[in-house]
Amino acid sequence: MAGYQVEPMLESHMAAVMELERICNPAPWSESSFQAELSNHQATYLVATHNTTLVGFAGYWSIIDEAHVTNIAVHPNHRRNGVGRLLMERILEAAKTTDHTCSTLEVRAGNVAAITLYEKLGFVRCGLRKGYYPKDKEDAVVMWLYGLT
Repeated sequence: MAGYQVEPMLESHMAAVMELERICNPAPWSESSFQAELSNHQATYLVATHNTTLVGFAGYWSIIDEAHVTNIAVHPNHRRNGVGRLLMERILEAAKTTDHTCSTLEVRAGNVAAITLYEKLGFVRCGLRKGYYPKDKEDAVVMWLYGLT
């Protein structure tokens, strides 16, 4: 992954994170939500950069022994380059080092590329949340990955 770097999300990334969130998410999180995540001791957020430009981010919440992936976004110009996989691998590595035994996430039922990526990483489909996404009422596929440790 030449040229791509992953590092913890910082306050200095916020403007670029918000721009990317508006591009990628039909119902974007607010800046105050991301600000709260930066000070949340149960949250871990990472950013991916390419030649100093922020091109992706991902985060999870620590819930007992579970890493609940809350958000992942990759700029459309950098998709299919392994950025999403890199971010997910780093998220899972971070979860392993903090004694998480499993990970879960919800993904849009129509996001075949993301579902395929998660399955390649070992996640399995375990359920469906009908009308989960507020703006368009799209269903979410619930996925789990066990055996992180």
